[in-house]
Amino acid sequence: MLYRAFTAVIVAALAYTAVPAAHGDRIIRVYGDLRAAERVVVVVPGSDTTAANFDGGRADPYSTPAFGARSVLAEARALDPGARLAAVAWLGYDSPATTSVGTLTDRAARRGAVELRRYLGETLRGKRVSLLCHSYGSVVCAGAAPGSGVESLAVFGSPGLGVSSAAELGVPLWAGSGRSDWVRKVPKVRLGPLGFGPDPAAPGFGGNVFATGDVGHSGYLHPGTESLRNLTLIALGRTGEVSRG
Repeated sequence: MLYRAFTAVIVAALAYTAVPAAHGDRIIRVYGDLRAAERVVVVVPGSDTTAANFDGGRADPYSTPAFGARSVLAEARALDPGARLAAVAWLGYDSPATTSVGTLTDRAARRGAVELRRYLGETLRGKRVSLLCHSYGSVVCAGAAPGSGVESLAVFGSPGLGVSSAAELGVPLWAGSGRSDWVRKVPKVRLGPLGFGPDPAAPGFGGNVFATGDVGHSGYLHPGTESLRNLTLIALGRTGEVSRG
């Protein structure tokens, strides 16, 4: 069984075209009053994110970081109009192309983790920060979170985090996986430099699993979804109200 899973990863890698990621696209956009905020939620996107689709430019605009951050902020205002929360859409790394071997290795994620940790330490110092990390962005966040002082790490549509258990992260982990998300079918293994290890939403991983409803890979931050509500509750620190998966 394990051999077949490893083989699937190798076959997937060979089937990908080595398309380099676009370099130089760095956008960090803040929504709300960052200076007055007590809490900050940082939305970190996954692969295929560039300046061209940072704020729209896709069939589902809520799959883009700017729309996603604004969606969380709007949900937070509906749940708690008095909350002093700011939302950050953070594209501070070279997001690899989905059709590239870059999405099967942590090379871009390791570099991104350095930049994210710097942003957390320099710009958000003293704030109560939650990281909401989608797909490949969850690998970036897993590298940045240990020792960063963030209050929580929430990942969704994750291919794995590059660690064997939630305990290695050193921060409270929340993970969600939509029933219609194609990433659920991707083998969660690691073979040499390929893959990111076990599923963070699996019961044995040791994290908290939040309910997402029947969302696909791009639908977690769409208005009206159970996943958006739960991710916003995590960002507000109201984790006791999160529905479990």
